[in-house]
Parts: sequence; structure tokens; C-alpha cells
Amino acid sequence: MAQREQIADLLGQIRDLQTEWSQGDITRIITDNGALKKPVRELSAQSESLTSKLAAARENVCFADKRIADLEVQLTEQKQDAT
Repeated sequence: MAQREQIADLLGQIRDLQTEWSQGDITRIITDNGALKKPVRELSAQSESLTSKLAAARENVCFADKRIADLEVQLTEQKQDAT
């Protein structure tokens, strides 16, 4: 059943590709494509920005973890020296 549905979908796509496109259809598709490219560029830029912020946050956490570990070692050494 799923295979038949997939075949029907693919045949529909082939039939759609074989139809003639009017100038209005072509113009609409070009306009829609241009309109969609802008949000794609914006989302790509936002994704890059968020990726760099995430990398910076990870570096900060790593630095903080190392600093905390160093401070724990210092506290342990001070307690041992006091006893």
C-alpha cells in the first residue's frame, strides 16, 4: 500500500513536470524564489551567529571548570597545610 502511494506521488510529480508553464507561473515562481532567498540568508546568518555564540559559551564553561578545579586544589592544599 505504501509503495503504491509512493508510486502515485512520483507519477503525479512527473505529470506536473510535463505540463506547460505560463509566463505568469514562471514570474510567480521567480518572485516566490526571490522572496524565500531573503529569509534563508537571514536564517543562515542567524545560525552562524548562534553557532559562534555557542562555541564561545562552551569555551567559557571549559575555562570556568578549569578555574574551579584549580581553586578546589588550592583549598585542599590549604586544608592539608593547616592540619
